[in-house]
Amino acid sequence: MIIQPGIAKANLGVSREDVTLEDHPLNPNPDSRWNTYFKDNEVLLQIDKDVRRLYPDMAFFQRPTDFPCQLILDPQNEYETLRRRVEQTTLKAQTVNRNRSGVTNVSSPGKALHLYPSNEYAVLPNGCEAHWEVVERILFIYAKLNPGIAYVQGMNEIVGPVYYTFATDPNSQWKEHAEADTFFCFTNLMSENRDNFIKSLDDSQCGITFKMESVFSRLKQKDTELYIRLQEQNIKPQYFTFRWLTLLLSQEFLLPDVIRIWDSLFSHQDRFEFLIPVCCAMLTLIRDQLLAGDFTTNMRLLQDYPISDVHSILIKAKELQDSL
Repeated sequence: MIIQPGIAKANLGVSREDVTLEDHPLNPNPDSRWNTYFKDNEVLLQIDKDVRRLYPDMAFFQRPTDFPCQLILDPQNEYETLRRRVEQTTLKAQTVNRNRSGVTNVSSPGKALHLYPSNEYAVLPNGCEAHWEVVERILFIYAKLNPGIAYVQGMNEIVGPVYYTFATDPNSQWKEHAEADTFFCFTNLMSENRDNFIKSLDDSQCGITFKMESVFSRLKQKDTELYIRLQEQNIKPQYFTFRWLTLLLSQEFLLPDVIRIWDSLFSHQDRFEFLIPVCCAMLTLIRDQLLAGDFTTNMRLLQDYPISDVHSILIKAKELQDSL
């Protein structure tokens, strides 16, 4: 699914049948394998941009994996890695200055290198793959297998903690299969959570809008004073709960704390229904600050959540759920 149609394996005696009169790189036919390849590149570029900045405060995703995909990295096969494919697809950015007489000055590519994300980190030697490249392959193949949803920004934040958990397993036999295990678990996770990423379902019973409003409905039941305060300040649930709910709080806490919250979410009998009382608990635990703050202060609190003790949040969430 990720191999370019034009890669010839002449040294193995295989003729280059992928470039024919009927199908070639300039073929506009929607059924053309080449046309599909170029369309896929659009999705790949978005995935690439997102996975390169996955958990930037951790070095883990930039480090090489002990178990790279040998099929792709084997020089005998002449396959291109997704990283190489991205580099070939992207035109290097250049800064253009136009003066009043219409003359343009294009700065040297050397100065513009920082504009392209691939140069943020040292490139690994041939035969190595960084962990972010493994995550990129998982997301790209998921997008290919699920064209109805393909890739939506934010999926990288969902797959990151799952892959990290498998790829850091102390048992090296389990660690070896981190890519396949992550793909399996991510696919299952998305089958339950995918409605959050489908825009046409936003306003349906299973869409993200309904879930965001559910957080405020629950808050209204449990803490009317705080609910009224947020309403008076015109702080709408979509201003902060959209990110909380779609990304399963993965952006609000450090990775070990995210994994702890997910343990509770995944093992709970109501699965993602439990996320609603968790979000409600996060609000009630900072109620005094929210009641005292103005719109700007409160938005800053909600978008950069101040409490790091996830255990207290989970205990509060359980209390809120049990008191229904």
